[in-house]
Order: sequence, then structure tokens, then C-alpha cells
Amino acid sequence: MVTVEGTSTARFEPVRAALAAHLESGEELGASIAVDVDGVMEVDLWGGHADEARAVPWSRDTLVSLWSTTKTLSSLAALVLVDRGALDLHRPVAEYWPEFAAQGKQDIEVRHVLAHTSGLSGWQQPFTMDDLYDWPTASARLAAQAPWWKPGTASGYHMQTQGQLVGELVRRVSGRTLTEFVDTEIAGPLDADVQIGAREADWPRIAALVSPSQISAVPAGLDPDAVLTRTMLGSPARDEHVDTPRWRRAELGAVNGHGNARGMARALSVISRRGEANGHRLLSPDTVDKIFDVQADGVDLFLGVPVRWGVGYALADPRTMPGMPTGAICFWVGWGGSVVMMDLDRRITFAYTMNRLGTGILGSERTHSYIRHVYEALDATN
Repeated sequence: MVTVEGTSTARFEPVRAALAAHLESGEELGASIAVDVDGVMEVDLWGGHADEARAVPWSRDTLVSLWSTTKTLSSLAALVLVDRGALDLHRPVAEYWPEFAAQGKQDIEVRHVLAHTSGLSGWQQPFTMDDLYDWPTASARLAAQAPWWKPGTASGYHMQTQGQLVGELVRRVSGRTLTEFVDTEIAGPLDADVQIGAREADWPRIAALVSPSQISAVPAGLDPDAVLTRTMLGSPARDEHVDTPRWRRAELGAVNGHGNARGMARALSVISRRGEANGHRLLSPDTVDKIFDVQADGVDLFLGVPVRWGVGYALADPRTMPGMPTGAICFWVGWGGSVVMMDLDRRITFAYTMNRLGTGILGSERTHSYIRHVYEALDATN
């Protein structure tokens, strides 16, 4: 029998059982799940293995590369700067980053970057991993690029560019890298085991990601001018780059965060709890409310499914995520199924991280199963 380590209160025992079942079946290799309820970690579970050979157990402090769940940390960093008055959501990006005004981008606002509506969902080709790993090059290329659609009129998921855009804004107004800002202003105060990139001292506790298949090249027959095609071609990071020294040393605020469910729940609970967690206020309630200002609501030009984008996060929508109720909920997911959800109505934060990547555009079947079990447990006790 598979052993699931950690703690869970009685009402969330079905969540533990679901994790155990997925580990037993082999659908999960290793995973962690956390549910923070108004500052109380009612679920803090982990189990399975950190490697495909099943030689290294997934431990309490195992970390994993988060893919796009990283964006929840980068968006929080931007919102902290908004709250401090260093960034204004409705001011042009070029006011903070003058070079960005090139190619007609002078009116693109900070909120457009955070809501995937800026028109910069990928880098213009040719653009390589060497370019992505070089911060000045990656930023300069975006600054010089023309948008691929009229900014503010639709969303097109900024799969790998959003971290560069947000990170450059953080550097311009704070004088610190995004990695440094997340470490000192979010992870430290909130006692959250999360980071952008990964400190070399932490490499031994990082679980290896196991992919069901590589993110492939663009299939033949697609319109080469479509946003989907251009975004895929202009987003060079693939599964084979993860868990390499260059990946871990890089600052890729859209894709190479590292953490576990407990760390992500601690970091993002500051939103669920309307700006304050672990005795630290990072956001005012008014800034938290800005997350729910709808910036785009329709079929995303890259994802191909309906998404309601707020500021920095997707908003609850039954068209987007099965099992998620409506209400004041914001969230985002990572390739393979990791997720962080912030539910302000119930003041809960749910996080799930794993190393066997599942399939699906927004979360895997496992992701949706855990969400369903969390809310069934809540409904049964309320």
C-alpha cells in the first residue's frame, strides 16, 4: 500500500484518499497537496517518489519545477509594487521601460502585460534558448517587437514572455531582479518555500519532472501567421530544458519557479486572505480587488478555450476549469497539472504540485479530481 505522509483534518480525508489512489495506480509518481483555510494549513500532504526510478522518496521538503504556475508568483510581485505605488496598472509600460515604446507599443499598459492582452505572446523568430537565458537579449527583443494583435482587445496567453515582461518591470522600478524580489518580499516574509529559478544548494531536493510527451513542434497544416503558431515557435523552452543547470540558474518568471504545495499555498494565501498572511500585509484589500477587474473574457487566441482574465490571474469560470465553483476565485495552472487557487469567499488557498506531468490544456484529470474533492469536503462541512 502507498503511504501518504503529512497531515489533514478529518473533513479533508477524501483528499488524502484521492492522492493515495493516484499514487497507487501509478498516475502520480510523486506529489504534494496543501489547503490553507484562513491561515490554518488543514491539508499538508505528500507522497510517492522524486525520481522515475522510484529510488528517492518524495519528502516533506521536496521541490519541483512549476512550469507556468510560476506566473502566480511573478504576478504577486507586480501587485506588491502596484500596492506600494511603484507601478500603476493603467500607465504605459514605456513610462517605466522607455525602449518598450518601439513599434507602436507606447500605449500598452501594465495591466495588459498582466492579463495576457499586450499582443506579445511570443518572441519573433529566430529566437533560441540561448537568447531566452540571456536577460538583456530577451528583454531587448520584446522591446523592439511589434504586437501580434491590437493590445487590449483579446487575450493570447503569454506562455513564456510574461515572465520577461513582468520581470523587466520589476527590475526597472525596484532595482532588483524578479528572483531577488520574490525571495525577499514574498518568500521570506510569508515563510514560503518558493523561488524563481533554484539556488544550487537546493538542487538535491528537486524532484525530476517526467513528461508524458515532449512539447512538440507546431503540427503541420497550421496557419503560420496564427497567434497559436507564432506563440509556439516564439516560446523555445521545452521539457528537455527543465532540470538542467542552465534552467535552474536562469530567471524565467513565466516558467522556472520551484516550490511545493505548502510553499505555494503559503505564498498565495496572501490573496485569499485579502492581503495579509503570516503577520505581514503585502497587499491592501483594494489592490486584491483589482485582480478581479475583468480584462478579457472569451476564447484565448493561444489556448483556444474561453478564459476570463483578471489582473495577473485567471478568474473562476466553469468553462475553463471543471470542478471549480463560481465566486471570487482566481488561479493559474502549470504544464502537467500543478495549480494554485485562491478563493476569497471561503478564504482558502489550494495548491498541488507533482513531477509526473499529465495532459490537458488547463490542468490534468488529477488536478480536476483534487479540486472536486476539496470542494466536496468544504460543502459537506458548511
